Amino acid sequence: MTSSKISLGAINMTADNPQTQATFWAAVTGNQISGGGDSFYLAPASADGFGMFFQPATGPRLQSQDAHMDLTVPWGTREEEVQRVIELGATHKWDVLEEFEHVQWTTLTDPEGNLFCIAEHPPVH
Repeated sequence: MTSSKISLGAINMTADNPQTQATFWAAVTGNQISGGGDSFYLAPASADGFGMFFQPATGPRLQSQDAHMDLTVPWGTREEEVQRVIELGATHKWDVLEEFEHVQWTTLTDPEGNLFCIAEHPPVH
């Protein structure tokens, strides 16, 4: 069996205010903003990173969110990263710290209410 060459290139999101969303996510990820006008692109900060596109919403926001991003940080840094993104404009929703032995995470929302998680996995011994 041949291994896949697929990788995440970019995440596309609609926004009520694409520039504000791009600014928030650039601060979270370290990506650089390019574009302007109605749409903004965040170029990956590293070769193994991912880009993000923000385009104007063309209709009302859905009542439910079928997918969200799980961002992973090194073990022991989740609380610091959560505090950092809250200071950037995220809102804390809940923590899952003892349900699973292989992961702990915090669920937040970005400035427009989109869910995302910051997770950490304990080191393998």
